[in-house]
Amino acid sequence: MIYTKEIIAQFKRISTASISDAIDQVVGKQGFMDFEIKPRINDCRIVGPAVTVSEVATDEKLPPEHALDAIDSSPAGSVIVIGLEGSSKNVACWGGLMTAGSVARDLEGAVLDAAVRDVTEIKRDFNFPVFSRSVAPVTTVGRYKTEALNVPVECGGITVHPGDLIVGDQDGIVVVPSKSVLDVLKVALEIEEREVEQTMLILSEKSLRKGIEKYNRI
Repeated sequence: MIYTKEIIAQFKRISTASISDAIDQVVGKQGFMDFEIKPRINDCRIVGPAVTVSEVATDEKLPPEHALDAIDSSPAGSVIVIGLEGSSKNVACWGGLMTAGSVARDLEGAVLDAAVRDVTEIKRDFNFPVFSRSVAPVTTVGRYKTEALNVPVECGGITVHPGDLIVGDQDGIVVVPSKSVLDVLKVALEIEEREVEQTMLILSEKSLRKGIEKYNRI
């Protein structure tokens, strides 16, 4: 699916909490990644289509070819999603040079089922959004190799397909299946609208329970 600027802009105004609730209703299954996948550089929101990279364990000393191809060939606004076999907290599959390449290509951010390194450099020079399991200084070279580009990958306990819409904020990452984006957007906007009304009612009535009783939401 090709996402218009309007669709991206609308998702940027909606919290991941509301989008997660909308995915529950529309898709009927979990849409959020593990809580360990957190923003490590800044508190920027990210919204963009997934470009996926799969990595597997190896003792070969190889550069991350598919990840490099993903950065150099992806359209502006893409989110690079890297899934590692075994989901390693202690191996960094992203660093300063990959960030520089991503900024040069105007990419939206990176989501990693592993660690990130060079965080001081990334924050100081680029302030580029990276969501990852951890921060670690250790390279993938000699430990992991990229296996494929734009295939389904497991990241944060969720299967991410190329083109799925990735939305991230301080609460974490949600993955909207590409075929359900418009339906999820509609429901998420309704949830956001009701929540504003519910908050106003709670404040005016000075009662949380009255707000829950009317809107059936907590």
